[in-house]
Amino acid sequence: MLPPTSPPRPSGNRPVHSSAPRTTSSTPDPHRRTLAMTPIVDLQKQLKSLKLSGISQVLELRLLEAQGNQLSHAQFLSLLLDDEVELRRERKLHRLIRQAQIGTDHTLESFDFHFNPAINAARIKALATGEFIRKGENVFFLGPTGTGKTHLTRALCHQACRGYLTVAYYKFYQLFNDLEMARLNNRHERLLRRLCKVDLLAIDDFAFRKLDAREAEYLYAIVDSRYRVRSMIINSNRDISDWMGIFPDPIIANAIMDRLAQNAHQITITGESYRKKLAPGKKTIEAKT
Repeated sequence: MLPPTSPPRPSGNRPVHSSAPRTTSSTPDPHRRTLAMTPIVDLQKQLKSLKLSGISQVLELRLLEAQGNQLSHAQFLSLLLDDEVELRRERKLHRLIRQAQIGTDHTLESFDFHFNPAINAARIKALATGEFIRKGENVFFLGPTGTGKTHLTRALCHQACRGYLTVAYYKFYQLFNDLEMARLNNRHERLLRRLCKVDLLAIDDFAFRKLDAREAEYLYAIVDSRYRVRSMIINSNRDISDWMGIFPDPIIANAIMDRLAQNAHQITITGESYRKKLAPGKKTIEAKT
């Protein structure tokens, strides 16, 4: 009997075939795409669909920076997220300024403290820190026309927006005009809620005219709801002692004034009007006289 024979051994250079499917590290997964395989345009579309436009805007620049500086994945991601956060903060600031209706010109940096040495710059800059808002305190700017009250009011509103606080700025007459229009459209309660809840409410040219009974009630509702909780900035050409005269009822006048005056920073500005100083032809007129 012949001995059993074993199957032939494969040669060293011959691959062994198997019925099982073969997977190797060199075989790409068709469902997986690497960064190198993804075009920049596709990445930017994905980022925009995720509302990450801050990253989308700087992606190519950051990729070049990462390659040139050999940044780690974590460093690269950190840069992109910083860009996104910064853009969102910038957009939020612009939105707050637009909603506050304070424009972009009247800031603390653009205020000329040298034109009137009577203005205490250190005190204004202390208010600009926003500490009075955190404490629910009020600020009064009093003085003649053109002495910088409106500019300083808007500048403090700007500072509040930079701290990402909500702000509403109104001229005295505009406030009550808007409330009346809202009442006629049955929307005054909505406007009142906003005026009561905004972080900082500024009223320019306070006591500009007398109020009727409804307007006085509106003002009382606003002041009472904000009392010791949310701050107000008020500026006026009239002395505080004259404010009582704009109200039709001394009882509601006392209630409003008592709440406004408590914990208020009063800043009285004296001196020449800044607008008159800059009036064209002023030097010519002075030369003739």
